[in-house]
Amino acid sequence: MDIAVEQLSDLTRKLTITLPQEVVKPALDKAYAKTNREVTLKGFRRGKVPRIVLEKNFKEQIEAEVGEQLVQDTYFNAVEQEKIEPVVHPEIIEHRFTDEGGFSYVAMVDIKPEFELNQYKGLEIELPPLSVGEEEIDLELQKIQRRQAAIQTAPEGHVIALDDLVTVDFQGFHEGKALKEVRNENHLVDMGTNRLGEDFENKLLGLQQGDKTLYEIDFPADHPNPVLAGKKVEFKVDVKEVKVRVKPALDDEMAKDVDAKYNSLDELKDAIRQDLLNSREMARQGDLDDKIVLRLIELTPFEVPKRLVNYEIQEMLKQTEENLKRSGLSFESAGIDLKELAERNREIAEKRVKGDFLLKKIAEVEEIKLADEDIERGYQRIADQYRMSVEEVKSYFQRREELLPFMNELHNEKVLNYLREQTVIVDKAPEPAQETEEKQEEQEG
Repeated sequence: MDIAVEQLSDLTRKLTITLPQEVVKPALDKAYAKTNREVTLKGFRRGKVPRIVLEKNFKEQIEAEVGEQLVQDTYFNAVEQEKIEPVVHPEIIEHRFTDEGGFSYVAMVDIKPEFELNQYKGLEIELPPLSVGEEEIDLELQKIQRRQAAIQTAPEGHVIALDDLVTVDFQGFHEGKALKEVRNENHLVDMGTNRLGEDFENKLLGLQQGDKTLYEIDFPADHPNPVLAGKKVEFKVDVKEVKVRVKPALDDEMAKDVDAKYNSLDELKDAIRQDLLNSREMARQGDLDDKIVLRLIELTPFEVPKRLVNYEIQEMLKQTEENLKRSGLSFESAGIDLKELAERNREIAEKRVKGDFLLKKIAEVEEIKLADEDIERGYQRIADQYRMSVEEVKSYFQRREELLPFMNELHNEKVLNYLREQTVIVDKAPEPAQETEEKQEEQEG
């Protein structure tokens, strides 16, 4: 095997790999023999077709298959021999069988960027202080009241209000045409949850059972549902049934009904406060991790391989596609331009790639490695999250394609745990009341 390496940039190597006849000929002979055993050609007995006839009919197909196999069999040996560490699958831009009976191909290989770490210890990160206000506890109590409420058929003449349960049929129209994805029968609208959107629910307020109505909603371009985004949709709605919630009083008895461990409303309030603090602490930790990585990227600028960024973008598009499929949609039916979506995700993908390189570099400098107990904790966490046994989780991660990303995630988490311990958290000052009001007005306006 002959290998020629050309440095195209700091991050890209061009490998021209040429295989001799003594390697290529046996592979071609084997492929032709296999084809001879399997195909049936008029005028020839199976297995007795002359090579020249097989070449006339199947040469292109056989050479494509053999060429692909030769690349797979030799590429990793080539990069190992040249002491090159690729960071993403290569791009094979040329491949051909030579006149001398050999095979040659060109692989564009991206390698790990080399950079010197700047500051990563003692970073100052601003975060809002942990606190829970009384109004937040009151809001949670209202949610509990709602869950504990008795459901009754609305009395005659009742007009729809917040917290009611309304059964409707609806059909959406855009420019006079019915939208097949925007229709439903006997759909339950839980007033106040805004699951169908605040505008949709607000139009139902004040109506009664048996009413039929027609109204328009102008959806913004950034609406999360791609079918509705940027469209003016006319809704035809039939109110079929209305039920009301009868909420319990906010007292000690309600607290006991929630859980026998509570003897009073005050005990329930204390538990709510602690739950909010716990969930806020988890969210705060995620926010801290994001800010640490972004700060590292700011302090240590470097270039990353474009092919690796493109790979990350494709992974993001796959996730979006899976989310759409769960809603019965595709990119096409949702009106999503793939090129535009890819470009919108490019900056995020690049930051993810840079963050990963930075965390790996810090792990190398600080000698942070995964231990068996780290991996076991990772398995246990997934088992708890999805209510599976640890053995079931381990069986899922038997394949290399699933195991490597999982190990990478655990390793990065361990590095982030180390960085958190080194970080100085500064309480973020609350925004001035006037500025906060102006922002709220902008959002509402």
